[in-house]
Amino acid sequence: METLEPIIAEHPFLKGLEPRYLKLITGCASNMRFKAGQYLFHEGEEANNFYVIRQGNVALEIHDAKGGSIILQSVGEGGVVGWSWLVAPYRWHFHARALELTRAIALDGKCLRNKSEEDHNLGYELLKRFCDIIVERLDATRLQLLDVYGTH
Repeated sequence: METLEPIIAEHPFLKGLEPRYLKLITGCASNMRFKAGQYLFHEGEEANNFYVIRQGNVALEIHDAKGGSIILQSVGEGGVVGWSWLVAPYRWHFHARALELTRAIALDGKCLRNKSEEDHNLGYELLKRFCDIIVERLDATRLQLLDVYGTH
């Protein structure tokens, strides 16, 4: 039976992890497919997964007061969606919607939190990688705010 391990090992976010960590992570993984317009998750829902994008494009968005959506960032192939599974109370801070047919690997956050408690080095490796993503998202949001409010 073919596993997701070779795909996970080659994904830019997880590339370079020790083989023992790749095995642990693969044990928490499942293959996913989202149609264009389908939501991966909604703001406020319990956050128990994150997604490594294999193909497609996902919009991270918030809903405005008028009921419309504001896209904060889009994440494509090689990217990662979701870090709320890392921080209690484990609730999504945004909506995530597939902009086109998207293939991803869902990684179970509860499973990874448990494995990280057993092996703190695994947790540290994941946390370092997610810190880069969090900083990237904050920078993107800052640039969007500058664009919205204009600069002089």
